[in-house]
Amino acid sequence: MEQIIGRKSEQERLTKCFESQRAEFVVVCGRRRIGKTFLVRQFFNNKFTFEFVGGHKKPFQEQLLGFSLALKQHGWNGAVTSVKNWYEAFRGLRELIENRPHNERKVIFIDEMPWIDTFRSSFVTALEDFWNGWAAHREDVMMVACGSATSWMTDKILHNRGGLHNRITEYIYLAPFNLNETEQYLNGYLHCNWNKEAIAQCYMVMGGVPYYLSKVVPSLGVEQNIDRLMFSRDGSLRHEFDELFHALFNNADYYIAVVTALAQKRMGMTRKEIAEKTKIEGGTLSRVLINLERNDFIMGFAQYLLPQKKVIYRLTDFYTLFYLKFVDNERSGDEQKWTHMIGSGTVNAWRGHSFELLSLLHINQIKQSLSIGGMLTSVSCWRSNSTGEQIDLLIDRVDNIINVCEMKFTNLPFEITKRYAEHLQERMAHFAQERKCRKSLILTMVTNAGVANNSYRHLVQSEVTLDDLFLPYRKF
Repeated sequence: MEQIIGRKSEQERLTKCFESQRAEFVVVCGRRRIGKTFLVRQFFNNKFTFEFVGGHKKPFQEQLLGFSLALKQHGWNGAVTSVKNWYEAFRGLRELIENRPHNERKVIFIDEMPWIDTFRSSFVTALEDFWNGWAAHREDVMMVACGSATSWMTDKILHNRGGLHNRITEYIYLAPFNLNETEQYLNGYLHCNWNKEAIAQCYMVMGGVPYYLSKVVPSLGVEQNIDRLMFSRDGSLRHEFDELFHALFNNADYYIAVVTALAQKRMGMTRKEIAEKTKIEGGTLSRVLINLERNDFIMGFAQYLLPQKKVIYRLTDFYTLFYLKFVDNERSGDEQKWTHMIGSGTVNAWRGHSFELLSLLHINQIKQSLSIGGMLTSVSCWRSNSTGEQIDLLIDRVDNIINVCEMKFTNLPFEITKRYAEHLQERMAHFAQERKCRKSLILTMVTNAGVANNSYRHLVQSEVTLDDLFLPYRKF
């Protein structure tokens, strides 16, 4: 059995459900390629009473036939030809379970459930009838339902208003790996033996998506792997973008329009700005933003002391950002383009932007490093109403202190010049004045290479390093 990297909390929750003395309906969600199927299969060691995987874009009859054949494969005695609809299919599943020994836990694993629910198939109502009318009353049944289309899983299963209402006993959402888990995967599992900066740069291209990381060749450096995966003609991640969005979302063009708009705005955009740029409005835009955030493509950051409608959305999916910046419409044919671009202003600017996002996605580690992990805090940003100045990360603490975080990615320790020092002080003063903030402001530098020791170093009251971003996640 292959090793499961991280996912400790998820495994603990699966264990609790497996060992309980009641029926359990577990929903496992997460974006495509995040490792949902791997987690479930490895946890149960591929030992299921019944397992079925929905087929992408397969019609009703093919889905039903596949389900019926899976029933036969797992020991059902009925005739495949007798299964004409989903009610009969679940009746067959019931018969299969009833014929199993009474003293064993019956684990049902249905993967890619959204793909099974074809137009007018009645799959969901038949599932409701099966679970609510029979399985929920047994003590030996555990169903695990997986799906990449998180919006479908949320609307049709988690928020179901029919027979599954309040029947879901456990919801597990798989987020991308953090830096610590990525290090475990690349160095502990793949044996890359990369330093933290190399791992961070890999992360800033692929994010913490296990499938993408699995494509890394340990004998090659980071730049060579990026060239091979992103810029070579047959690079396995070069053509992932369209497949990714079309597999996850109906009306994928709306979602692509929004992430494309956000990719062009380093400082992020409000809902109003997104609507003006994309011409997507109303309920459609609301649904697109909710689904993108559910699938870890974007994050909404509250503006300090401003209402919810002023939230600033930022594209936080590293693969999408890198693809739209460097790969989309790439026609040079240079299969070593990334290696040839290293050191350019374009790449340095991208690294600075990506390191900001890396920091924003590791706020828990930043708080741990500052010894405020157990303190009540709120996270926000600030954009000036008058000048457009912005502070990307404010950590507002219950002890009347705000950490004003500056994120910098440099080849050498970051040097605070006289001009930058004046800029920092003016901006912090402007923030305090505009938002009428009377709390103490602590300048916190988050850097990959540290802060140079010069005459302006004293302005930095706390510091977070790249090593700190690799801290394991801790619950307080």
